[in-house]
Amino acid sequence: MKTISMAGLALLTVLFGYGAARGEEGLVSYKQLSLDTALGLAHRTMKACRLQGFQVAVAVVDRMGNLQVNIRDQYAGAHTTDTAYRKAWTAVSFRTSTMELSQLTQSDKPQWGIRFVEKALMAGGGLIIESAGSIVGGIGVSGAPGGAADEDCAIVGIESIADALEF
Repeated sequence: MKTISMAGLALLTVLFGYGAARGEEGLVSYKQLSLDTALGLAHRTMKACRLQGFQVAVAVVDRMGNLQVNIRDQYAGAHTTDTAYRKAWTAVSFRTSTMELSQLTQSDKPQWGIRFVEKALMAGGGLIIESAGSIVGGIGVSGAPGGAADEDCAIVGIESIADALEF
């Protein structure tokens, strides 16, 4: 069996950028929404839409795009749960609101190709959730009459948990 010399190991470390050669720790830490906060956000967002007479679905994802909460009001369309999730996932994945992405990805724009990413949905109603300059999650709303109305409900929801986002 061949063994690698210390010089060879050092070279591999430099070439592949692992560990101490990059000055990084072996682990990383980050903040994300607790399940209780995500659930409260979803309920408050749905309530904001109900007050305007809209039946919607609300999805909350963690900072990696993994689903934490997905709720649908009793008269919201069958498509709304998946649509809300895809909006939240898209906002987190591209670190931009889906309303803004809907403009940035028009067929005459350089970012147009993003529309072909599986699961990505460029329709208003998806927002990132930030705390102290870091993304901690995303929210998607679907079912109000238009992306702007979906986004307005999401904004009200995020504002309702602002105290929990400060650290």
